[in-house]
Amino acid sequence: MISTAETLSLSRRAHRAIPAGCHTYSKGDDQFPCNAPGFIVSGKGAHVRDTAGNEFLDWGMGLRSVILGHAHPGVVDAVVAELRRGSNFTRPSPLETLLAEDLIELIPCAEMVKFAKNGSDVTTASLRLARAATGRDLVAFPREHPFHSADDWFIGTTPVDAGVPDATKRLSLTFPYGDLRALRELFVAHPGQIAAVIMEPATDAPPPTGYLEGVRELTRREGAVLIFDEIITGFRWHEGGAQTLYGVTPDMATFGKAIANGFSVTALVGRREIMELGGLEHDRPRVFLLSSTHGGETHSLAAARATIAEIREVEAVGHIWRIGAELQKGLEAAARAAGVAAVVSFRGYPCSPVLTFDAGEPEYSAALRTLFLQETVADGILMPYIAPSASHCTDDVDRTSEAAARAFARVREALDGAPLSGLLRGPSVKPVFRRFNAKGVTT
Repeated sequence: MISTAETLSLSRRAHRAIPAGCHTYSKGDDQFPCNAPGFIVSGKGAHVRDTAGNEFLDWGMGLRSVILGHAHPGVVDAVVAELRRGSNFTRPSPLETLLAEDLIELIPCAEMVKFAKNGSDVTTASLRLARAATGRDLVAFPREHPFHSADDWFIGTTPVDAGVPDATKRLSLTFPYGDLRALRELFVAHPGQIAAVIMEPATDAPPPTGYLEGVRELTRREGAVLIFDEIITGFRWHEGGAQTLYGVTPDMATFGKAIANGFSVTALVGRREIMELGGLEHDRPRVFLLSSTHGGETHSLAAARATIAEIREVEAVGHIWRIGAELQKGLEAAARAAGVAAVVSFRGYPCSPVLTFDAGEPEYSAALRTLFLQETVADGILMPYIAPSASHCTDDVDRTSEAAARAFARVREALDGAPLSGLLRGPSVKPVFRRFNAKGVTT
């Protein structure tokens, strides 16, 4: 354990050594209240500890990647067993085939599989395949979907587009999710030019009735490749992905996050006739699909196999839907009791609930959210967002609901006129996608 002063020193060192002080913007200081743990050193089940030894009930669960629980014994045992045999070799490990076959068995669109280490790798690789398969350049995706890739094709459409060439930006088209007519009009405006439509099947609301089926039919008719980004929905909505839940099969799909309970594995899966363009057994121009030194690390692949097996054995997906529903109910009751239900909304599926604040003015809403997070952190709850896991239980829901009630009471004080300057201990959280770091500049 280290002191608060030592933690602050470590934070300053982190910012000197690492841009943003961390390797994922969602973990940055600007995403948390000032009393949040600066660093986390260990976790077990649904709980984590910081550098000072403080324990927190964790609802963020490693950016939604830890679906079974931190340091899950079955996954750790599988990883340790592989590490004792080595972690990377000059030729493929049998685990690459075994895990690929596991996914082919589970996922409707999976006829072939390629592994990587992060979601951006596989989403970008899927577009390269789609362009090669169709001979077209343009790609289209919903403008509301928060994140598909750190690569230029996506980041160039966001406020943080510094460094992305205009020529690259022009290759990406956006449309409103749920509006089939708008997507149809894109195809009319760019006839024979759109290689792929890539989208999350759903985020915080179910797709409109018939929408995914309509997108499937439209892309097939227009000769474009349909790609589902299932980095988040995979193994959380359903063990076979959201495509199984909704009964709509894309041409390709990407998986990550929960696939290996926090270990670094992502997968691009899809129809053989497209995927094999990245292989060796065809006479068409070769697609340099994914070539990753660490894509076949044995311990990570073992973690994925153990995670998938455990998800199926303990029916983890059903559990997280139930726990998420209990939490939504508890938080909604707490908000009503505190009289803040008019500014607090609870959206999303129970397996991935979304808690938002809307008091009209964006900066004021962000300040209210910060106040809520500050007060729940003070109660030992870490919930920048909510990702139920197999390790969360009803007692965790009750504890969180009680803490939320106290936090919502503080939000009510602000709504009743108490100055936020007297309630907040530090600056408000900021949007990740903002053009400048300066306070108040978000576009």
